[in-house]
Amino acid sequence: MLEPLQYEFFRNGLAAATMTGALCGLMGVYIVLRRMAYVGHGLSHAVFGGAAVSYVMSFNFYVGASLWGLMSAVLIQLTARRRTIGTDAAIGIITTASFALGIAIISRYRTFTRSFDAALFGSVLGVTPGDLAAISAVAAASALAVFLGYKYLLFTTFDPEVAPAYGVPAAWVDTLFSLALAATVVISMQIIGVTMLAAAIVIPPVIARQLTDSFGRMMVISTVTGAACGFAGVYISYYADISSGAAVVLLSAALFAAVMGAAAVQKRLSASSARTRVG
Repeated sequence: MLEPLQYEFFRNGLAAATMTGALCGLMGVYIVLRRMAYVGHGLSHAVFGGAAVSYVMSFNFYVGASLWGLMSAVLIQLTARRRTIGTDAAIGIITTASFALGIAIISRYRTFTRSFDAALFGSVLGVTPGDLAAISAVAAASALAVFLGYKYLLFTTFDPEVAPAYGVPAAWVDTLFSLALAATVVISMQIIGVTMLAAAIVIPPVIARQLTDSFGRMMVISTVTGAACGFAGVYISYYADISSGAAVVLLSAALFAAVMGAAAVQKRLSASSARTRVG
């Protein structure tokens, strides 16, 4: 267990994966409860296009990709408001076009193809102290925003249509949440990868939902689960020599299967006990 810790890249990757896993678990609660899983999946692909454009234009990666993600989220909302176009169709068009743009740029400027392999599949090799600082800042800002806007987020999550009537600025809440989600996607790309990110956002809160009906406890369980899967996933990726994103997602999926199996067994035992008492 201690052998990999002698390498600085592993220590950086371990800290980054733990923080991004926790952040994905926290943000994922709202994604799952609002049935917005497709949005998380789409934004991860859209941000990839922004990352490629930022690289070519020698623009700051985090700023450029975050702005691109926010722009994509706003475009999705504006397009989905048209009655003839559904939200799923808007997400499919905008995010796929953005992802295709990223692929086109990569195929044109082949000098940085290897660095974008990490963005696609995840890798702990390229995490720098600067990346850790950015991840820490986004994680702290997102946690603070969730804490301060807890009631607004709770209202828009469970009753989005009625929220404006009670003075809740639902449009602003959605926009700020989209910005936080875009920032989460950007800082998670290096560790988890675009192709795996949606699962990392969705699986921890789904696991938490199987364990509790309390919104507050669900947030805690999802955050802890995401952090634990990120931490353990990096160790698995090191010893199994596989991408960190794949390791994190496979571990999360295995944990989900275990929780589902335990729930099924418990349900069967409860039903059997009920029949016994009736008999």
